[in-house]
Amino acid sequence: MKTVLVTGSAGFIGYFLCTRLLEDGFRVIGLDAMTDYYDVRLKERRQQMLLQHEHFRAVNDRVETADLLMSLFSAEKPDFVIHLAAQAGVRYSIEAPRSYLESNICGTFELLEAARAFPPEHMLLASTSSAYGANTEMPYKETDKADHQMSFYAATKKATESMAHSYAHLYHLPVTMFRFFTVYGPWGRPDMALFKFTKAILEGRPIDVYNYGDMRRDFTYVEDLVQGIRLLMDAVPVRPAEGEDVPEGDSLSPVAPWRVVNIGNSSCIQLTEFIEAIEAATGRRAERNLMPIQAGDVPATWADADLLQTLTGYRPKTTVREGVERFVTWYREYYRI
Repeated sequence: MKTVLVTGSAGFIGYFLCTRLLEDGFRVIGLDAMTDYYDVRLKERRQQMLLQHEHFRAVNDRVETADLLMSLFSAEKPDFVIHLAAQAGVRYSIEAPRSYLESNICGTFELLEAARAFPPEHMLLASTSSAYGANTEMPYKETDKADHQMSFYAATKKATESMAHSYAHLYHLPVTMFRFFTVYGPWGRPDMALFKFTKAILEGRPIDVYNYGDMRRDFTYVEDLVQGIRLLMDAVPVRPAEGEDVPEGDSLSPVAPWRVVNIGNSSCIQLTEFIEAIEAATGRRAERNLMPIQAGDVPATWADADLLQTLTGYRPKTTVREGVERFVTWYREYYRI
């Protein structure tokens, strides 16, 4: 039985990923700080469900805690590491940038140092579609330059990509960075649009629609994302041999066992269509409060998922209508509405 260390295990994505890994026969060590960025009761409930599995162990602490990860790696010798723990949210990074520095950059440094001392077979680190920043050519390709991040959150995540590349090069650590595209689904985060819109609509309150509704996102259902991560675990990057070219379209580094991979639905959905899906699932009309775009936000994201399909044979496929309906069903059951 191989061991996987998952950071951010009680989070939205972390919960679904840990569940999948346990179902697939892995032993899972879940590290989570259980911070109060959003309702801790959601995190506690997710962790309680994971703890019902005999092969799950929970560690409640912060990734940036000095020597914590070094001790954990030393004791557990994880075969795989999936690093999801991070301070999330574009808008909150304007209010509390230091928390992003500490969790995202310092936390990733602690992880890389521990991996240097106790190398796993493969490390998979979460990045974000926000890393593409001011890029306007779409769909986004992993081989596109991404130098102009528009929020401090995005800047910290792009920095972790560079940090991981340097460790991959120096210490021969196989690393895959995966960029998420607006992940949604049951057990989702309350600060995300789907949760906020559903709550407001069911309570009869107006919803805030930014950029006057002219927003487009590549909405990715959480279980599709998890399937992509699971398959990428077996797609271990290998540094090209001297004189060997990197295949066209592959983000594989020419000097390190490192690549970045988009995991997105490969569809650019208008925000108004997303809201219509919520209205259909709830059976209620939304009162819309049209507002200008928020600082640090981008008007559109759209993933090119060709590299993911080349590496794994898989491409996310859940439609927005299906995914939103599953979320609303969960929301009504969880909050007894």
